[in-house]
Amino acid sequence: MVSYKEIGLVNTREMFAKAVAGGYAIPAFNFNNMEQLQAIIQAAAETKSPVILQVSKGARNYANQTLLRYMAEGAVEYAKELGWEHPQIVLHLDHGDSFELCKSCVDMGFSSVMIDASSLPYEENIALTKKVVDYAHQYDVTVEAELGVLAGVEDEVSAAESHYTKPEEVIDFATRTGCDSLAISIGTSHGAYKFTPEQCTVDPKTGRLVPPPLAFDVLHELEKKLPGFPIVLHGSSSVPQDEVDTINKFGGALKAAVGIPEEQLREAAKSAVCKINIDSDSRLAMTAAIRKVFAEKPAEFDPRKYLGPARDNMKKLYIHKIVNVLGSNGKAE
Repeated sequence: MVSYKEIGLVNTREMFAKAVAGGYAIPAFNFNNMEQLQAIIQAAAETKSPVILQVSKGARNYANQTLLRYMAEGAVEYAKELGWEHPQIVLHLDHGDSFELCKSCVDMGFSSVMIDASSLPYEENIALTKKVVDYAHQYDVTVEAELGVLAGVEDEVSAAESHYTKPEEVIDFATRTGCDSLAISIGTSHGAYKFTPEQCTVDPKTGRLVPPPLAFDVLHELEKKLPGFPIVLHGSSSVPQDEVDTINKFGGALKAAVGIPEEQLREAAKSAVCKINIDSDSRLAMTAAIRKVFAEKPAEFDPRKYLGPARDNMKKLYIHKIVNVLGSNGKAE
């Protein structure tokens, strides 16, 4: 059993309470490798932003659970090296799909876990979520649950269509499960292909696809039902078109990739939405930088020469999200 407190991590409880009260959101960045982790910590340390390091089931299998535990410890010490005296870093399981997986993460030093039982019938979702909460809370590990279903594909998570969260269920669900935060469905979607062209309109000036707006009426109704309760948005990458253009320019084939407009995420961050998940954007930033190097320097074979620019490009993206979208900069001095 490894306690996250021994590693220097924090859970999300105080972090979320401050974010809800302050009208900003905490960045939750997914990572799979060292360069992504370095970029996240550099960006958070530079902006003094609390940050959530997210690991999916697939990423945990890819990176190895033991290495992850030490990477998290290393991230805390690296943040201090960079001059961040009191880093506020969470290690969070994204979309845990079983009690066993959540328990394993708690036992290996995670400070927060998500149990996603949203695909199950309502009562089964409650039962499984409560089982995870009862275990995790023994070790002061916070638990995120999900109500409603997001469309799209990302790692092991896949759904053909979304089902909005029902405001009338949230009080009962939160009360009976004891979860610390709730991921909701209001029109966000997983992956880089969040919407079909048929779901979008076309901007006459740019010719780019414009996705349908988020269901802020559902969000505001949820806020009324559970005032001050931490709400989470998944599938919230904006799919930066400059990165998509770079990828396509240098041999990629990302057609009709479209994300959530950043102004809508800014609006959500000012509400009870206190955690916004971003994964696809950093994948795009990394891939764009690597493709550019491969195209412009085809003789290059030193990984540092293409992973270095990829890391720098991701750091730039993370800082932009922290400062211009989520408003969490300066909240973890």
